[in-house]
Amino acid sequence: MTQPIISVRGVQHRYDRQTILKDIKFDIVEGAFVGLVGPNGSGKTTLIKLLLGIEKLQKGQITAFGHPIQKFKNKGRISYVSQKANSFNRGFPATVKEVVSIGIVSKENKQTKENLVYNALKQVNMESYIDRNIGDLSGGQQQRVFIARAIVSNPKLLILDEPTVGVDSENVEHFYRLLSKLNKELGITLVLVSHDIGAITTYVTDLLCLNKTIHYHGDPGDFENMPDEQRSKLYGHRIHTITHDH
Repeated sequence: MTQPIISVRGVQHRYDRQTILKDIKFDIVEGAFVGLVGPNGSGKTTLIKLLLGIEKLQKGQITAFGHPIQKFKNKGRISYVSQKANSFNRGFPATVKEVVSIGIVSKENKQTKENLVYNALKQVNMESYIDRNIGDLSGGQQQRVFIARAIVSNPKLLILDEPTVGVDSENVEHFYRLLSKLNKELGITLVLVSHDIGAITTYVTDLLCLNKTIHYHGDPGDFENMPDEQRSKLYGHRIHTITHDH
């Protein structure tokens, strides 16, 4: 059996006296496209911080590629895209090339760096914007650039925290297709945090429903086909799904 690239066992987390996460347990296998859903305040952001090793683990165990997350050193194997589209400073004086090159974690010569940047932008169909100022791009275009920055060093795992916030609905659909392409063609394992249940069940291979603890972990189709009342109980409040066409 293939060893999971991320393994979480018995994780609990508190802020002051408030329990944020309780007895979290799941695995992420190589090649999966995992959707992480849950209501506001369910602990999604805290869980992501723990997976990235930027929040101190209080109780339980998290391993990344077989190593305890606290001792995991190969940071280039895990990359992260946060909510950028609606908060990026449009006056920031940097070109697309410069933004993407920030993601290169190893020491490379100038020509190799330029090739890496160009190839990453080509994967997200943004190579023609390489010399444009990042602030001149739309929210959807900026997020594609941030994806390029995240994949420029060829990570094995890419975590995205609600990356479509601030992106218009038409570009959201293109964005999800892009993520599916990266997963299937480049073999990047993805974890996508989203409130868009319809998109989650359409594109992902595995669904994690979190509300302080894991209420569902399995096939997205089974979750979508549940009676509304049962699904809403798992999610934490009443939800309505909107199916997205491929």
